[in-house]
Amino acid sequence: MANHKSSIKRIRSDEKKRIANRYYAKTMRNALRDFRALEDKAVAEEKLPNLLSSIDRLAKRSIIHQNKAANLKSKCMKRIASL
Repeated sequence: MANHKSSIKRIRSDEKKRIANRYYAKTMRNALRDFRALEDKAVAEEKLPNLLSSIDRLAKRSIIHQNKAANLKSKCMKRIASL
């Protein structure tokens, strides 16, 4: 267990951040799953900007790696093109 007051506070704040980061990452993964299940191109094109925005936001906050974000966005664009 931590001995210093500041390290105890750091543990508390890190746990809060971890839970928040898991929430945002899971929300993005759910949106990605729903996007991949779409069959209508018009609906997919409508949902794409919000999905790409959320992926970019997670990469900017270092919740996911920038290369992973680029790969996910690329796959989304390929999915739109294949519909």
